Amino acid sequence: MQYIWMIVKGMIIGITNVIPGVSGGTMAVSFGIYDDIIHAVTHVKNEFKQSSKVLGPLAIGALIGIAGFSYFIELLLDQYTLATAIAFIGLILGGLPILWTSFQKSKLQEKQSLNFIHVILFLIFFGIVAWMSFADKGGNGAQSISLSLGNVLALFIVGVASAAAMVVPGVSGSLLMLILGFYYAVIYTINQFTGALSSFDMDTLIPFGTLLAAYAVGMLVGIVLISKAIDYFFQNKPTYTYASILGLVVASPIAILTNTTALADLQSGRSIWYYLLSIIIGMLCFALTFALGRTEDTADAIED
Repeated sequence: MQYIWMIVKGMIIGITNVIPGVSGGTMAVSFGIYDDIIHAVTHVKNEFKQSSKVLGPLAIGALIGIAGFSYFIELLLDQYTLATAIAFIGLILGGLPILWTSFQKSKLQEKQSLNFIHVILFLIFFGIVAWMSFADKGGNGAQSISLSLGNVLALFIVGVASAAAMVVPGVSGSLLMLILGFYYAVIYTINQFTGALSSFDMDTLIPFGTLLAAYAVGMLVGIVLISKAIDYFFQNKPTYTYASILGLVVASPIAILTNTTALADLQSGRSIWYYLLSIIIGMLCFALTFALGRTEDTADAIED
């Protein structure tokens, strides 16, 4: 059953990657498995069997979620934006009690009380997500990019940054690329590469393959470096790490509301039943995440 629950969690994490302003890391935190994933990634070489038990079911679920629900979620975002946004806000906030409990446990283990640094870290990371939500987004449409040393280095750096955003909860990788002004350039590169690959156009395939490789290598470097850094802080400064993550997660609803048309949908004059149903769905999603987070706590207790 534990593997089945992990696949379900992976599915929801995969689906969240379709939602603007939502990161898979946020849902991993809400489900109480974020630190397990970070540990599995950073220790996959030395603890391959144990890491596979965590990463395998999650990867299967994420692929099912992305492939099976992407179109459905995009349709819901288009037709029922407010209800869909509230549903994901409920999924995110449902993990806060579990996250707060983890924060309290880490304080007891360190024999530490809530202090000024915890509050400052919470506010700083809350502010980062809030700023990203309202920041001007670079690029307003289709954007081309050509092969040059500067662009290769730029895409490598963007890859590192976007991968870091995917690992850090509360931060959307696509949103960060928009702010950096490279979102449409990356999309253009991917489209040109896939188009050239299907037609075996080597003149196009080589330059855009090189650009895409630079971006992919940057992502790999970013995932490894940030995962190792976060794992270090979990091991050595858990209370400060949890305080920072709490700030990121609490600010996530702002990112969802500002990067979808949910607020416009709220003012669209729909039936009162639509708004009531949206609230009910949000409450059910809150309960779902809370229940899934408890399954992780129960499994940890059994192992202990």
